[in-house]
Amino acid sequence: MENSDSAGTGRRRPAERVRDALGRLAAERDVWVSTAHPEHGPHHVPLWFMWDGQAVWMCTSATAATARNIRKEPRVRLALPDTFDVVLLQGEAECIPDQAVPGEAAEAFARKFGWDPRAEEGAFVYIRVVPSTVRAWRGEPELRGRVIMRDGMWLG
Repeated sequence: MENSDSAGTGRRRPAERVRDALGRLAAERDVWVSTAHPEHGPHHVPLWFMWDGQAVWMCTSATAATARNIRKEPRVRLALPDTFDVVLLQGEAECIPDQAVPGEAAEAFARKFGWDPRAEEGAFVYIRVVPSTVRAWRGEPELRGRVIMRDGMWLG
């Protein structure tokens, strides 16, 4: 029988991993974003993010390397900033100009961070990532079974 322990010392069942990952996506504010450019290689930066229940929303300058990379290669990886309670997301990103972003997403982002990129002078893009794969684990005991979403479907 598996030992269920939300404190992180035992092996969680798949449904617990999904619940815990969704809780972190709703509560946390920072995510590491990994992109790659076909000629310049990998790029890794932290950004603020908002989870809307289906997608991760981030925002950056329209001229940032992250936005330029996504336009060339939309496949991205996202990582929440904890090496013990790992949550990794993989999916395809899309860049949406700040003036074209759906109002609901922009308002939720502004509420969470107290900052509305649409009011800034420079051009910004919202980056939307619908995860296709999510992996979550706490330490070596949870490496097996760490995939909790495959092909956009939660497994728990």
